[in-house]
Amino acid sequence: MKKALSLLFVLMLILGALAACGPKDEESTASTDGEKGSEDAAKPEKLVVWEDKDKSKWLEKVAADFEKEHGIKVEVKEVEMATKMRDQLRLDGPAGTGPDIVTLPHDQIGQIAIEGHLAELKVDEKVTKLFSESSISAQTYDGKLYGLPKSSETPILIYNKDLLSEAPKTMDELHKFASDFTEDGKYGFLALWDNYYFAHGIIGGMGGYVFKDNDGTLDPKDLGLNNEGAVKGTEYIQKWYDEKLFPNGIIGENGGSALDGLFNEGKVAAVMNGPWAFQPYKDAGINIGMTALPTLPNGEKVKTFMGVKGYHVSAYSENQEWATKLVEFMTTDENSKYRFEQTSEVPTNIALLEDPAIADNEGAKAVAEQSQYAVPMPNIPEMGEVWAPMADALQTVVTGKQEPKAAVDGAVKQIEQNIEANHSK
Repeated sequence: MKKALSLLFVLMLILGALAACGPKDEESTASTDGEKGSEDAAKPEKLVVWEDKDKSKWLEKVAADFEKEHGIKVEVKEVEMATKMRDQLRLDGPAGTGPDIVTLPHDQIGQIAIEGHLAELKVDEKVTKLFSESSISAQTYDGKLYGLPKSSETPILIYNKDLLSEAPKTMDELHKFASDFTEDGKYGFLALWDNYYFAHGIIGGMGGYVFKDNDGTLDPKDLGLNNEGAVKGTEYIQKWYDEKLFPNGIIGENGGSALDGLFNEGKVAAVMNGPWAFQPYKDAGINIGMTALPTLPNGEKVKTFMGVKGYHVSAYSENQEWATKLVEFMTTDENSKYRFEQTSEVPTNIALLEDPAIADNEGAKAVAEQSQYAVPMPNIPEMGEVWAPMADALQTVVTGKQEPKAAVDGAVKQIEQNIEANHSK
């Protein structure tokens, strides 16, 4: 009897095991069909993207393509990027009403990452290889990737073809042209070199630097703004002002509008400015040419600052993996090219540099070429302490109130004090 019961019990266990296996195998087979099982369960109904003001039109097509491919709706909201995006994220993110994806200028990444508002991006190396090394570096803080690049911008040489038939290849040639051309309220070349954003091109090209770059990590305790190269660069800037090749009116806060006004009036042959100026100059009726900046007297390229805009995943998103997939989708070569065609903002995708859409576009080609020599603006919080002291130093130099060495020495001392007071741990 006991033996019969034991055999029955064993038989029941076997039948139970077989029954358990059957449905599981079927379920597993269904899940592998297009990887739909677990993927569908993890899918959100929608992802929310905050795009820059007046720059979201291109996303209509891309969002529709993403929804068609993955079954996830993409909702787009416009928020002004330069100043409002980060502040809105700080408020809406913790409140649970924020986006899954934001767009930011790269120099804001460090502070926002420190505050815990951005998620580290986990992407395959084949994804990062789509972009220029410098633009990926700009999206990286403290060794972690926080975004994928969507576009870059950097100052170039913009010239009036009716006044200057061919752009000079060297700064020596440009200086000679300016010396001969400048008279009676007309100027051969103008630049906002009392503003460190623009002056860095000269100072950096001469050997100066902001923070020492140790294999991708910036050292805020190692400043190169008063080294030998920085002094030489500041002396070169001083030369143009001392020789009266720049008017007094392009110094300080109103310098930009004064420079643009003179160029739009046809009184300036060439300026150092960025792609944001292309359309206003064209609207003013100026027949503009655009090219990379001429080579410096020391044979080096002008080392302009490069700004990189990127797409980032909010740390508050409940769908970070899918948000990352959308960021990857938005920045593919195909979609980056489409975005350029709709917005004129130059992508950093390596494959697009030779694409006719960019190669045959004079402005985009100039920005892309100059970007090869540019350096990303430092994205660490300590950079905020650099702008004002360097502007003050440069303005004392170009107005003849101080010599370059003393001016940059004073600026570095002030920067070091500010960093110690505001960023010491």
